[in-house]
Amino acid sequence: MAEVIRMPKMSDTMTEGVIVSWLKNVGDVVKPGDILAEVETDKATMELENYSKGTLLHIGIPAGGSVPVDALIAIVGEKGEDVSALLTGTSPAPSASTDASSTAQPTTSNNSTATVAPAVSASNNDSRIKASPLAKNIAKEKGIDLSAIQGSGDQGRIVKKDLENVSTSSASSKTAPVALPQIVANESYTEVSLSQMRKVIAKRLSESKHTAPHFYLTMSIRMDKAMEARKQMNNMSDVKISMNDIIVKAVALSLRKNPAVNSSWLGDKIRYNNHIHVGVAVAIEDGLIVPVVKFADNKSIAHISAEVKQLADKAKNKKLQPQEFEGNTFTISNLGMFGIDEFTAIINPPDACILAVGAAKETVVVENGQMQVGNVMKVTLSCDHRVVDGAVGSAFLQTLKTLLENPVMMLV
Repeated sequence: MAEVIRMPKMSDTMTEGVIVSWLKNVGDVVKPGDILAEVETDKATMELENYSKGTLLHIGIPAGGSVPVDALIAIVGEKGEDVSALLTGTSPAPSASTDASSTAQPTTSNNSTATVAPAVSASNNDSRIKASPLAKNIAKEKGIDLSAIQGSGDQGRIVKKDLENVSTSSASSKTAPVALPQIVANESYTEVSLSQMRKVIAKRLSESKHTAPHFYLTMSIRMDKAMEARKQMNNMSDVKISMNDIIVKAVALSLRKNPAVNSSWLGDKIRYNNHIHVGVAVAIEDGLIVPVVKFADNKSIAHISAEVKQLADKAKNKKLQPQEFEGNTFTISNLGMFGIDEFTAIINPPDACILAVGAAKETVVVENGQMQVGNVMKVTLSCDHRVVDGAVGSAFLQTLKTLLENPVMMLV
């Protein structure tokens, strides 16, 4: 009996998915474990795995089309099996808007079964190379020359698994020739369709900004002792510890001492979380994603450092799994590495607060009536006033300041 394949919910915030490309065509024999398609969610581009044995009888959504979660996207069954009854009233129309990165165009036969046109070239300079969009992205990030890769997909098409064992060191060192800038006298612009990630970022942060009454608390923190402690830690640690790793640990311990900040607004009630899961905002090509360091208060700074690096690498390569970017109870957004002195951040639901971290700057400070040079970092806590009051947020920042200005206290 034929089985319907529906758009799965691949993250907690996913409401729809975009079919980036189909890796199987109507009529292909498929088995459990085969990858049918590449799906762009609001968080990452992920592979759609098949769990049925038979023939791909129907593709309901062409490459580039978007459909809501649980909508019919394909049917697998016995060859020649009639699937018209399954299609009655269940085949959704694809969205008219397609992702700018999707270049494969659908063709439709007389029985309304959509198939996918041949894969586009992986390079503008070599139309003979065939590769999936996900494989092209991976190759671009790693600097891999696709002309040297033997594809295992249909008609020699290069797919993700063909690049898994290709190291960066074996990548081609070729670079494209530098083109001279073209002087254009006419006005022009480029419009790019929103990715699923950008759609969700816009929706969630707009809702947060307009529904949660934000207020902001800014504090200056002397970072001299923390910077010296970092040097000493890196002399002993197997992983390179960053200032952000120390801040994550200090935040986690501050949340333990100020549990009212580790909370969420749920409409008719407030949730005070007993566990501490710190989200660390990471900028990627499509927008912003927040991997989560779970139970951060129970982990050493070296452990946090290794975990944050691993999560950030996965985020940039779009390999994060849902459990790795869900469940945050507090979020940190650090732009200090970009030279930003201070800023305010929009609260990341369901958190009640987010901490914006600026750069530690060398400046003149006054201590005991004497001027001296010191390193000062400004942090701004954005608070949801429905949950956290000014005195509660201030107490949290006072604890954070004490820990960062006396980092040995984090070891006690």
